[in-house]
Amino acid sequence: MRIPTEIPSFKMKLDFGFGRGSAALTGLDIQPGFVAAAQARVNGAVVAEKATALPLEADVVRDGEVVDAEALADVLRELFKQSGLGKRVRVGIANQRTVLRTLELPPVTDRKELAAAVQFQAQEQVPMPLSNAVLDFHPLGIIDTPAGPRQRVVLVAAQRDMVEKLLGAITQAGLTAAGVDLSAFALIRSLYRPEPDPGEEHARVLYLNVDGLTNLAIAEGTTCRFTRVVGGGLESMALELAERHEITLAQARARLAAVDLTGPAPAGEEEAELGIGAALEDDGEQEHAEPYDTDGSEYDDALATEPALDAAQDVWAVLENGIRDIYGEVRNSLDFHRSQDGGGEVSHVVLSGAAEDIPGFAEELQTALGVEVRSEQLAFAGAPPEGLSPHRLAIAAGLATLEVPQ
Repeated sequence: MRIPTEIPSFKMKLDFGFGRGSAALTGLDIQPGFVAAAQARVNGAVVAEKATALPLEADVVRDGEVVDAEALADVLRELFKQSGLGKRVRVGIANQRTVLRTLELPPVTDRKELAAAVQFQAQEQVPMPLSNAVLDFHPLGIIDTPAGPRQRVVLVAAQRDMVEKLLGAITQAGLTAAGVDLSAFALIRSLYRPEPDPGEEHARVLYLNVDGLTNLAIAEGTTCRFTRVVGGGLESMALELAERHEITLAQARARLAAVDLTGPAPAGEEEAELGIGAALEDDGEQEHAEPYDTDGSEYDDALATEPALDAAQDVWAVLENGIRDIYGEVRNSLDFHRSQDGGGEVSHVVLSGAAEDIPGFAEELQTALGVEVRSEQLAFAGAPPEGLSPHRLAIAAGLATLEVPQ
């Protein structure tokens, strides 16, 4: 589908593995509180070759959307200044103003006819005015259905003004946006691992990136079946801590990163000693389940009325409260996906992002979800830059290449 001339550099790449042999690009992952850039190659798995990252101030990017384009451009210029990374970038988007749909259309293979059919269906499937939307699609192939052969197509739509603001900041920073991709697609490319048995059917996997925001993607093999940005991530927790304790955002981020959920909770209120997994067990003891089965208002009220709450205990409570919120959003997403045509159960969760570096985070999430949570380590050629966790580079590395490990 031809992209409107107003933003000619914008092209969503939906085809996993398409574009092999194309010029190397730098993957650019922009999240609330954090921006990362990486160059990568594929050698059995996606391998990051060079990477860098910088923090963002609050409200430069909010909920995955650029708020202050000038401030973002300043940080991007600094990011690329001494990095040695190429300035032709593929940037990821992840926010509530993107839509992914899987369509089943008449079994046409002609590209122009298929584009016309997609455009017609988009009027019903895309919950935004098409006059303010950028569309792209990718055919997945002909499948047999009770209604006969159908062409299955992945359709992506993004609101034009959101994309234009993002690309404006990139251009202002002296970079060239050679492509735009869904961050969820990049996450799958980066962390997908082929089945050990080539003849084995692809398992359905939930990829969960918890960092500046929480990005969820359900994939069958390398094909994304469902994606959603689910509420806040660690950055919203850091903002809450900074406001409560009147500390800098950098200090709040450091306090969250220092928590070890595998150890005992800080001494204090009985509720602080309850892990989220224990709280979610339905053992009939209402006095233990009640604090975690609410919308969190009791927790907020308690903090408001007890300003002397120990700082360490507060950090622990904010983190566990955040995990509970993420669990609820993920559970709702899984329930919704399961209820859709072609939906199903996921075999396991692949966790990435800054949350992966918090001891016990994966275990708490696994207990809450009742699904195995795994870590797939992003390979790095040599040692990663000092102070930069490879877990935070999965999306940037996936954006740097369109090739998927086979």
